[in-house]
Amino acid sequence: MKNYLIVIIAFFSVTSFSQSHYPGQQQGKFAIEDKFMPKVSAFDLQDIRLLESPFKENMERSSKWILSLNVNSLLHSFRTNAGVFSGREGGYMVTPKLGGWESLDCDLRGHTTGHVLSALALFYGSTGNEVYKLKADSLVKGLGEVQVALNQGGYLSAFPQNFIDRNIAGQSVWAPWYTLHKILAGLIDQYLYCNSKQALDIAVKMADWAYNKLNPLTEEQRKIMLRNEFGGINDSFYNLYAITGNPNDKWLAEFFYHNEVLDPLKKHEDNLNGKHANTFIPKLIGLVRDNELEGNETYLQMADFFWNTVVDHHSYCTGSNSDKEHFFLPDHQSEHLTGYTGESCNVYNMLKLTRHLFCANPDVKYADYYEEALYNHILGQQDDKTGMVAYFLPMMAGAHKVYSTPDSSFWCCVGTGFENQAKFGEAIYYHTDKALYVNLFIPSILTWKERNMIVSQETKFPENGVTNLIIDKAGNEKVTISIRYPSWAIWGASVKINGKKVAIKQKPGSYIELNRKWKTGDKVDINYNMKLHLIPTPDNDRKVAIAYGPIILAGEMGTEGMEKPEPYSNPKLYNDYYTYNYHVPADLVYSLKLDALQLDKQIINLPDSDKLIFKTVNEGVMLEPLYRIQRQRYVVYWDLK
Repeated sequence: MKNYLIVIIAFFSVTSFSQSHYPGQQQGKFAIEDKFMPKVSAFDLQDIRLLESPFKENMERSSKWILSLNVNSLLHSFRTNAGVFSGREGGYMVTPKLGGWESLDCDLRGHTTGHVLSALALFYGSTGNEVYKLKADSLVKGLGEVQVALNQGGYLSAFPQNFIDRNIAGQSVWAPWYTLHKILAGLIDQYLYCNSKQALDIAVKMADWAYNKLNPLTEEQRKIMLRNEFGGINDSFYNLYAITGNPNDKWLAEFFYHNEVLDPLKKHEDNLNGKHANTFIPKLIGLVRDNELEGNETYLQMADFFWNTVVDHHSYCTGSNSDKEHFFLPDHQSEHLTGYTGESCNVYNMLKLTRHLFCANPDVKYADYYEEALYNHILGQQDDKTGMVAYFLPMMAGAHKVYSTPDSSFWCCVGTGFENQAKFGEAIYYHTDKALYVNLFIPSILTWKERNMIVSQETKFPENGVTNLIIDKAGNEKVTISIRYPSWAIWGASVKINGKKVAIKQKPGSYIELNRKWKTGDKVDINYNMKLHLIPTPDNDRKVAIAYGPIILAGEMGTEGMEKPEPYSNPKLYNDYYTYNYHVPADLVYSLKLDALQLDKQIINLPDSDKLIFKTVNEGVMLEPLYRIQRQRYVVYWDLK
């Protein structure tokens, strides 16, 4: 190990840093202190525990899936690449091989193992359960053995280094740096959440190899190489630089600045049309990380412009974006309601970007978007029976969600799906030195160590607009509790402290600030009035979605014409998610007679239902939250009669 790293590790023992806005970090793990200090900071996942809710249920289903994956299977392609014996199961059978994007003939093989490392770290942070750390330790140990066996200056992958050479030469190859990013990010997460020194050592050696590989390249070679998708590897190199202090890691992060794509954002040009969305979004996460470490205000402005452009002009009502994985002309959503809209990876990366931007500027708009995308896309990405996840969230009338398989898909959205379902606690709360921000209404318990404070949140949101905060433990100083007053809550809100009503001076799109010296047992009750409303597409006000508060309601369309037994969970090809024929019945009705001013009379909430089940009066269509509709056809966008 390099001398600089030995010095830095010794330095950790006496110094701590205030970078708690970076997801997953803990004090004492960074050599480089941020130059741009955040206005608010995130809590570590270990400070938040989920209570019973659909989020915890999703998390438990995903946990069962990820723990069922065979460690030797996840390492098989790495060991094959290095010529290392991959082991046998039961003495006779060879290690079960993974399929789909993890097949030995797929260029992206190995990416899932990186995602699994990250997800196991997130599960460990979210629960404290050692089972996740033990599984991750086995993976890290196996990867370390492969890196030694390869003996290529720190190179580590499930594919030969020739893939990188082809990328540099501009030859056909499927995103090798994208895959290396997932592995590197997983190793860094293992260090930050699970304190794995071996994971950091492997990551440092990977960076050494990358620097020696890329440093001799000409500017022309760099430009050619960056045309191929490289994921968020710039972000990972910035994170590694923050840990090691090695200037070579910073050089690597800056090397992946993609001028051709990013420079127009400096001029506030919307250059998204036709761009592959999930290739684009991670580049901005890296820029924000550079801003946090180096104070580059231009990068922050570029990322914020990009975020506003995507959210305001390129997104559906669900917070998702893209059609067939690509951005389209701004405000043309009604022309792109297909079976291949809303790639889940895009939402994953948009939420990561949103967290960084919120820490830099705690504007409610970021939290509003986070809620919109979390409930309407991420929560419903998972099949509530099997735990499998969907690549797309189709907006085509009569489509349905197409789910992955346990061991033969491993699309990019399976990888990010593992992470999505492991970290639901990360954006509920934020803080300054003396203020607590409550951004999401999810049942949970927060332990704020620095303020000697424990807060529980009890809520059935979004079944209703009520959430209760209970001070289980109070410190000795005044603390401001800033509760998000969502922009959608235009019908008003009420707040009570210990049963006594409090006057609200703030308006929707701000924070309700409650400043006092809290006592153990204090209770805050918040109630947001939620009502039905229509969300038209920007380019066609007769094409609308129906929402209840922030929750998108979809029409239940049954299973007519769907192949049996499991058409939505049995893809056999790499791209079945992409070529899937939904066989939508020709007589499927997706038009409604609605008046935006009369919705309460035209759509009724079924009696004795606390599950947000509605029915249209004229057509008799059943409506419920999109995130709850599974294994049947649905309609999100309707034509108004």
